[in-house]
Amino acid sequence: MAVKKGFGYQLSLRIVPLLFELLSRVLFGTCRVTTHGREYQQQCDQAGKGFIAAFWHYSVFCIIEMQRRGGRKWVAMVSGSADAEYVARLLARRGCAIVRGSRGKGGVKAMRGMMDWMQKDRVAAIVADGSQGPALVAQAGAVLLASRTGAPILPVVAAADRYFFFRSWDRTMLPKPFAKLAICHGEPLFVPSGLKAKELEPYRLQLEERLNGLYVQAWQRFGGEGH
Repeated sequence: MAVKKGFGYQLSLRIVPLLFELLSRVLFGTCRVTTHGREYQQQCDQAGKGFIAAFWHYSVFCIIEMQRRGGRKWVAMVSGSADAEYVARLLARRGCAIVRGSRGKGGVKAMRGMMDWMQKDRVAAIVADGSQGPALVAQAGAVLLASRTGAPILPVVAAADRYFFFRSWDRTMLPKPFAKLAICHGEPLFVPSGLKAKELEPYRLQLEERLNGLYVQAWQRFGGEGH
């Protein structure tokens, strides 16, 4: 893994997460947030094994903010790249445990780390379409983790009536000041334990279908079908 070690990079690692946290609190503090499908989260809580919150990458800033407001502690898998260090430090400031790794590198070790943290009653946060996409296409990581831990997967989607978006592969979304923001939970996906690699695909497809169905429902609340 190539890591930038220049003075400017190291300085920005100290400043950027702090500034973003301050700005984020101010921005989201102006938003009117409604949460839908709380009963599904309660269903996961009652399962007794913790749960896995799966969401699309475009909503990562909204999910980070909602994690700060929630009562449960989370653990998140973050890519080992130098650029992802900003996200890792921002999450750490929110009390979120961090496991570094991705599908392309360090994935097995990171999966074991997630399992260890879940045994300490942490909610596992998984970006379903990964750090590089393609967007709105689920990868198998959340299903594999669910099969290894027995924990249900809770689909989570965010939508807003007014927002900025970044010109990135996933059009990362950030609500505008005083926006209406909807956080929607979907029906949990329960995965059989001990699945082999070739057996993950049907459940991966189910997760993708549930997230994309919830995605459309969430954005229809504001008159659209996507961001």
